[in-house]
Amino acid sequence: MKTAVKLLSAIIGIIIGYQTSYFLIENGILTKLINRTITSPYDYIISSVFAAICGLILLFLTPYIIDTINKISKNLLKKLRSYSVWDLVLGIVGLTVALVIGVLLSIPINNLSIPDILKNVIIILIYIVLIYVLVSLATLKRSEFQNIFKPATERDKEKESKKSKHDLKLKILDTSAIIDGRILDIFKSGFIEGVIVIPEFVLSELRHVADSSDDLKRQRGRRGLDILGRIQTELSLEVRVVDKDYPQIDEVDVKLVKLAFDMGGKIITNDFNLNKIAQFQGVSVLNVNELANAVKTILLPGEEMEIMIIKEGKENNQGIGYLDDGTMIVVQGGKKYIGENKAIMVTSVLQTAAGRMVFAKPR
Repeated sequence: MKTAVKLLSAIIGIIIGYQTSYFLIENGILTKLINRTITSPYDYIISSVFAAICGLILLFLTPYIIDTINKISKNLLKKLRSYSVWDLVLGIVGLTVALVIGVLLSIPINNLSIPDILKNVIIILIYIVLIYVLVSLATLKRSEFQNIFKPATERDKEKESKKSKHDLKLKILDTSAIIDGRILDIFKSGFIEGVIVIPEFVLSELRHVADSSDDLKRQRGRRGLDILGRIQTELSLEVRVVDKDYPQIDEVDVKLVKLAFDMGGKIITNDFNLNKIAQFQGVSVLNVNELANAVKTILLPGEEMEIMIIKEGKENNQGIGYLDDGTMIVVQGGKKYIGENKAIMVTSVLQTAAGRMVFAKPR
């Protein structure tokens, strides 16, 4: 087959070279270029040389042309496989509508008193914009178009299915929440109910992290796998491993949002970026960090308590202590009480981006 294609390319090159040379000679272009009149006996020789050169060029370029065509066709087929039949049908419908509208708009443009080249540029731009907008719109609204053609009974069944999924109160775990580890204690406390869902692609990501060459990443991945094992063995809640995947999507966070949207569940994470993406897509998120900040002790100026002052503060004569929830307390004049339990009184509370900071003085 390759030999046949090369032979065909060489023949095509010979024909192109011969016709090109004939055109150049007949119109006197070659004569002007070489500043010499070409007589009848030489035009055949020149044409033959042109034909041979073009044939050889195409013969040598054929393997590269075939490889390029193969790569383009493979990428195109790979993309087409990721699309459903509905995507292709709606894409063709959007393309057809765009072409019809483009033809209608090109009629008044052709009647304008402007250069032809400018008319052609405007018409081409209109076609490109219309095709892009209408094909994108048709594929994005796929579910709505599908619902139009579905029977009413089937639509009612889908509504009931979505309602039943929502009633299950599915909680989908993110990789960051699993590695963090605090989610296990939250589950044990009983504040979260429903079915715990662990996607297969999250497990794969955890395995990749656990097999990392970086020591810190490897430790985090292994701790995440240990937490998963304890979630399955120590909790009374139902735990499901879902093997649903989205091959056309590369990022795990986007897959997670898509899965939560399809299953009608909530994502448990402590990833700030995933939190924002999910909220933008209309998916509910339970953020572990937000929960930790919400349950911290609320202190007011004038309150008294007793804490262990464990170290010296940054400023002169300061002592530092911590509450059980990790809130840092800066005690003015507390340096001399380091290592002691000391009764203090809160003077002010400062909320920063890093958390809550409490200032106090010895009682």
